[in-house]
Amino acid sequence: MSSEYAEATPRLEWPMDLDLNALLENGWRPTPFQEFVLKIHSRCNLACTYCYMYEMADQGWRRQPRRMSQATTDSVAARIAEHARVNRLSQVEVILHGGEPLLAGADHIRYTVNAVRAAVDPGVTVNVQVQTNGVLLDSVFLNLFDELGVLVSVSLDGDREANDRHRRGPAGQGSFDRVHAGLAELTSPAFRHLFNGLLCTIDLGNDPVGTYEALLSHNPPTMDFLLPHGTWETPPPGRLPDSADSPYGDWLVAIFDRWYHAPRRETRVRLFEEIMRLLLGRPSRSEAVGLSAVAVVVVETDGGIEQVDSLKSAYEGATRTPLNVGEHAFDAALMLPSIAARQIGERALSPQCQSCEIRRVCGAGLYPHRYRPGTGFANPSVYCRDLFRLIKHIQHAVNDDLAAVRDRSRRRLASAEVTDPQRGTLTS
Repeated sequence: MSSEYAEATPRLEWPMDLDLNALLENGWRPTPFQEFVLKIHSRCNLACTYCYMYEMADQGWRRQPRRMSQATTDSVAARIAEHARVNRLSQVEVILHGGEPLLAGADHIRYTVNAVRAAVDPGVTVNVQVQTNGVLLDSVFLNLFDELGVLVSVSLDGDREANDRHRRGPAGQGSFDRVHAGLAELTSPAFRHLFNGLLCTIDLGNDPVGTYEALLSHNPPTMDFLLPHGTWETPPPGRLPDSADSPYGDWLVAIFDRWYHAPRRETRVRLFEEIMRLLLGRPSRSEAVGLSAVAVVVVETDGGIEQVDSLKSAYEGATRTPLNVGEHAFDAALMLPSIAARQIGERALSPQCQSCEIRRVCGAGLYPHRYRPGTGFANPSVYCRDLFRLIKHIQHAVNDDLAAVRDRSRRRLASAEVTDPQRGTLTS
């Protein structure tokens, strides 16, 4: 372990004392990475007040190169190809991220996508997405994404008032009009097939149903509602850790009821659908809920191999590892305690969570939200009560509908067995 990595890791908070040898002896095996988040640009053209990258505990972005160099890009591509080959992966997901990835420029984005696809073996599919704030989204980028088959997700927090409360430029100017213009191009007939969805960070000051309907006006194929990042040490706005209230759960329940009871499916809402999958016994496909192994890794602009970047909200150096793509394979990262902890399911839960009736659905929520100095990530989510409120509400809705389906089936079966008085036989 490098001295820099050791200094960035507070004492031996969990999971830094995780015994990997014991896990291996008991049959655990790491899950290969399948999603690679490439930080192709480390700066941003917005100054969102809730941003975990620039406004929270970890300020490591200040030491990063502004843009990932072509040499680093080549190393990343070679390591992704190596990982796919060694682990016999038929496809990988590449997420172009930042900062604001479009600041890297169209030529560099083309270089990055082509480098990864050229590096992998024949038969390996490289699916590429870009997560953007939408401010720079125009026909130049959209034509490029169309050429490369890159899907586009945009961050937007609702209507103008809701969005511009937090998503502002460096001088305090709102971003809504510029994002709206970008979305208008993205959702035009020429480019709509590239639209991957909208990402919205929850603000309790915004009306939940109004926010949902403002996002819905863009006809997104999917929405994702994100809880603002916070920990037990620095709780999120309006979330008092020891309070029995569930303000974020209530906010999400209002949207769930509007979405779930609509006469037709208007869009997909990722968080709700993942909870429903888990309630029906399916594995989660999201790190926000459930106990599925997290198979995501981040590469910073300097080539550093890191954990998921939302951990920057916890403490300085929380995402850091001693590895980089120039010298290390991604398989080496799988054997770090900090990454293995995201892949051991129920064994990673605190005693309080292990005794909870919805633990397999909740999974203690998003990993960064569990952090407390001294015990590390061996805690419930700071959103524990909110998650319980939302999950139980969805459970009741799903159970009611399943009961109604079973009741209709019983009635149809009973009706089919009634004797037809005209023919004197049983109808079927």
